[in-house]
Amino acid sequence: MQVSVETTSNIERRMTIGVPAQEIDQAVQKRLQDTARTVRLNGFRPGKVPMSVVKRRFGESVRQEVVGEAMRDNYIKALQEQDVNPAGWPKFEPKTMEEGKDLEFVAIFEVLPEIELGDLSKVNVEKPVAEVTDKDIDTMIDNLRGQQATMKEVKRKSKNKDVLTIDFKGLIEGEEFEGGAAEGHRLTLGSGQMIPGFEKAIVGGKAGEDLEIEVTFPDDYHNEDLAGKPAKFEIKIHKVEEPQLPELNAEFFQKFGIEAEDEAAFREEVKKNMERELKQAVSNKVKNDVVDGLLETTELDIPASLIDQEIDRLRQDAVQRFGGQVDFQQLPKEIFEEQAKRRVKTGLLFQEVVKKNDLKADSAQVDEKIQEIASTYEQPEEVIAHFSSNPDQKSQIESSVLEDAVVDYVLGQAKVTEKKMKYEEAVQAGQPQR
Repeated sequence: MQVSVETTSNIERRMTIGVPAQEIDQAVQKRLQDTARTVRLNGFRPGKVPMSVVKRRFGESVRQEVVGEAMRDNYIKALQEQDVNPAGWPKFEPKTMEEGKDLEFVAIFEVLPEIELGDLSKVNVEKPVAEVTDKDIDTMIDNLRGQQATMKEVKRKSKNKDVLTIDFKGLIEGEEFEGGAAEGHRLTLGSGQMIPGFEKAIVGGKAGEDLEIEVTFPDDYHNEDLAGKPAKFEIKIHKVEEPQLPELNAEFFQKFGIEAEDEAAFREEVKKNMERELKQAVSNKVKNDVVDGLLETTELDIPASLIDQEIDRLRQDAVQRFGGQVDFQQLPKEIFEEQAKRRVKTGLLFQEVVKKNDLKADSAQVDEKIQEIASTYEQPEEVIAHFSSNPDQKSQIESSVLEDAVVDYVLGQAKVTEKKMKYEEAVQAGQPQR
């Protein structure tokens, strides 16, 4: 086997491989002989088909099979000989494959890029500093009660947080517009569901009333045909309902998986959950900034094959989120491309930081993270046992710990500034990027 490798770009290689004709021809002959022993053709007894007939009928297809296998096998051997690490499967281009001639083919493939990390001191990280206050806990409990609220019809004037059942029709310059009308629409006053001014204008309305209000669509409204235009809405209020919040008792607490005897104990559990969420949000925000900084300070080419693999993973995830109701092929690759590029670049950069600095997933930190995850379940011992007996699951935790080690290393070099935030602001800032 003869091998030569040509570098055509930073990450593309063209490997030319030659295989002796004798090797191919012998393999073709053996497979034709095997075929002759088993093939059934009209006019011939089994095993008695002349080799000339077998070769005429099956010679071309058998040769293509043998050549395909030879290209694959010799490509793998060549990679080992040349100590080349491809990023994905190659494209084969046969140059000669006639009988009696040496097989020569080209394997075109990509390799992982050589990465020179940028100046990590130029990475800027903004770390949220926040705490869970009593007011934050009150708001959270109000939200939880709202989720379990029942509705009671009232005859009084409506106020914020009431739910109104309404018909409405929108008009611009006296003409109805598409999407501007509905019947039996349920609207929670103060929810911000409608355009600015709509909900405020009908606060105080009662069941049975007909209202006419004037509002203006925001300049940045998603429908450009309506953006910035004044509109008139004719509204009929059918019903006003008041939310009936549940009592803070053991039955209510259990609906959220919390065993608490009184409100004080429930508040303490809610606070723990909120602090856990806040900690994760701060971690996400810091990690996002680290990733942004690495991407901004380091130039690298990324193999198209890795991007395609990541796009396929994202498409599969999307199919699962849709409950399998959409076909994988119906989701255009383009909508996942930027996200896939970011993920692939991030993975390559994190691997480089790990390699250059010999970072490891500390076993104590792995155990700590497993215990942290387990603490959110009713039976933490079972969760810990599950991770201990499931190598794949534990490997995911180890990868997560290793990512944390990368973030910590970059933070040690980066410019980190702290920013005081309210709880909600910090949680919002830590929303994971896609």
